[in-house]
Amino acid sequence: MANIKDVAKAAGVSPATVSAVVNDTAYVSPALRARVLEAVESLNYSPMSAARNLKRGRSQLIALAVADLQNPFFSRMVCAAESAVSAWGYSLVVFNSDEKPENERTILGRIRSLSCDGVILVPIGSPERYQQFWRDPAAPPLVLFGREIGDNRFDAVTLDNVLAGRRATRYLLDLGHRRIGSITGPTFLSTGAGRLQGLMQAMEERGLKPDPAHIRSGDFREEIAYSVAMEILQRPDRPTALYVANGLMALGTMRAINDLGLSCPEDISIASTDTLPGVGGLRPRLTRTEHPMGDMIDQAVRFLMERIGNEDTQIQGRRVTFPPELLLGDSCAPPPAEK
Repeated sequence: MANIKDVAKAAGVSPATVSAVVNDTAYVSPALRARVLEAVESLNYSPMSAARNLKRGRSQLIALAVADLQNPFFSRMVCAAESAVSAWGYSLVVFNSDEKPENERTILGRIRSLSCDGVILVPIGSPERYQQFWRDPAAPPLVLFGREIGDNRFDAVTLDNVLAGRRATRYLLDLGHRRIGSITGPTFLSTGAGRLQGLMQAMEERGLKPDPAHIRSGDFREEIAYSVAMEILQRPDRPTALYVANGLMALGTMRAINDLGLSCPEDISIASTDTLPGVGGLRPRLTRTEHPMGDMIDQAVRFLMERIGNEDTQIQGRRVTFPPELLLGDSCAPPPAEK
């Protein structure tokens, strides 16, 4: 039986275009619409209906569980996932764990009760928390996103976090900075640990070590980052540059710089991993290493669709790690001259 990808291939269009035509959810030019309808007819394609879903025991729902919806990074992730699953004829159900294990435990139970066909999860717990998803053949396929948990039975799509920290720090070093500090994420998370490791590696390559007093965790939260940045920047030996491990903490750091009457990058340079959607007017524009969010979400959804369409639950977990892109803004400059 033909599926949406078969129709898309036959018509020479994307699955999203096929979905737009058969569901009448977006404008498609008459010529493209005709090609899609011709392929639909020739392949005898029938869009997913309630009757087919019941027959196959599927809900046509994909669950997305993120770690902190107050962080615009995860809002950006939701938007990308909504578009990606829609292209396959699925709907998205969004959950927010708020970085709390008890919330995640409840969410995983609700996902099972809703009979979701697959799950994309930003994990916050240890590997044993997710055993139900590989021990129980009836459990929906699970793809981990963004964070590693040290269990290769699951498909996982991640950023190369070590490279993200290393590239940002190397850029600061190339500008001449030697006193580089960092506002990190929690190091029990692979994202926080990896980005800090990248900073350390870059400095070690130049025969340098950061001052431990210049390395503080901001827990990936804006207000905590603001507080620790205030402390670091009021030290008499403050660093000349900071690598900040996510966009939300970078916003808190920039607020601290402003409240202290300092200037970026004249007094202190800032490089981050990721910026914040919707703050394009922020000045200076951040120099940062970025997630290729669209490509990462597309890969996670492809993994899910391959699992949903395959009865073999013993397939070894697959991993795709995406390199970050270094995007230059205005927040970095050579260190100020020593007074």
